[in-house]
Parts: sequence; C-alpha cells; structure tokens
Amino acid sequence: MVSGIVAVAAELEEMAAADHRAAHLANSADVAERLAWRRLAARHADRLAEVMDAYGWPTANVVGEEAAQAAWLVARHADRQLDVQRRALRLMEQAVSEGTAGVRELAFLRDRTLVNEGREQVYGTQIADVVGGAPVPWPCVDPARLDERRAEVGIPPFEEYVALFTVD
Repeated sequence: MVSGIVAVAAELEEMAAADHRAAHLANSADVAERLAWRRLAARHADRLAEVMDAYGWPTANVVGEEAAQAAWLVARHADRQLDVQRRALRLMEQAVSEGTAGVRELAFLRDRTLVNEGREQVYGTQIADVVGGAPVPWPCVDPARLDERRAEVGIPPFEEYVALFTVD
C-alpha cells in the first residue's frame, strides 16, 4: 500500500506539472490549443476520480503536501467534469472537518464549483475576465461581507487579490 501511495503522489505531482506547462492553452485563440487543454484537464480529472475511489481525498498526511496541492489543482481545473469537481469538494469538506485539509483551498474549490454550476461564488476567488486592464469577477453573494469571509479562510482582501490580475 505504501508503494502505491508513493506512486500516486508522484503521479499527482506530474499532473500538476503538466497542468502548469499547458495552462496557457486554456484561453488560447487557437481552437486546437484549447482542445488540447480540455483533453489534458479531462484525463487528469478522470485519474483524480480513480484516486478518490481508492483513497478518498488525497490529503497531505497521506500523499504529502505537494501531491495534495496537485490534487487540489486538478480538482479546480475539472471544470467540464462537474461530477468529479463536486465529489472532490465533498471529500475535501470532510477532510477539512477532520483537520486534514486546508480551509483556504476548500474556499477556492467551492467558488470554482459554484461558478461552474452557474451560481454566485462565496469568496470572490474566480475572475471572469479582464476588461480594459481591470479584472471582472464572477458574481458573488453578499459582496459587502466579502473581505470578512475571505479573512475567515486566510485569503487576502479582494482588492489585493484582483491587483494580481490587473494589466497596466
């Protein structure tokens, strides 16, 4: 079992590395490049589903910190496999309640899943577009309390966050 976990951890880490290498394709003007991104994300989501079948949510105490972060990245990018994303969210919620996963990461996955369901996000982590150099977030519930909710899960204030997406 231990050697299986080591192999799964290495596989998750390689999936994250491949994701990082290909991320620029996600919004490419070239249709073939966007399709390549979607295929990669789908393969990774399929494999994450198998990992969750075998091990539940791959927490840091099971697969190591880097592989756990990789699983979180794969789950977030499973945009076209909402069943996988929802399942990852449920398993991660359980892991957070058990103290084996981070609430900050859960907040990002929750927002991504909500946006993919066509609902308002909670923590304002998902940016829809950048127009005229300014980030345009997806709609968010109760915007007046946004920074309060963000602080509760260790995410910087919204204005600091969106500054990362601002193009001068």
